Amino acid sequence: MKYFVNLHPKHIAKLEKFDFKSYHIRAMNAQTEEEKTLINQELKSLYAGLSDNQKKEFNLQLESFLIKEYANIKSVTDGIQSGNSAN
Repeated sequence: MKYFVNLHPKHIAKLEKFDFKSYHIRAMNAQTEEEKTLINQELKSLYAGLSDNQKKEFNLQLESFLIKEYANIKSVTDGIQSGNSAN
């Protein structure tokens, strides 16, 4: 599985589409808080090395990912609430 976080920022002419879902799953599956911290530090280090334009693109992609994830969570929550009110 390709993690964009493993690429060195100075080799990125144009920011590729970052696979936030894979990164998110990787962090969720971390066995320890230390592992989560290391994964988070990878992302922070990547971000710190991006140009201002790359940071803008990264932030837009992250915002889009978060909106989609929140919508999915809301959909599941609404479905559960609907199921509970039918009983």
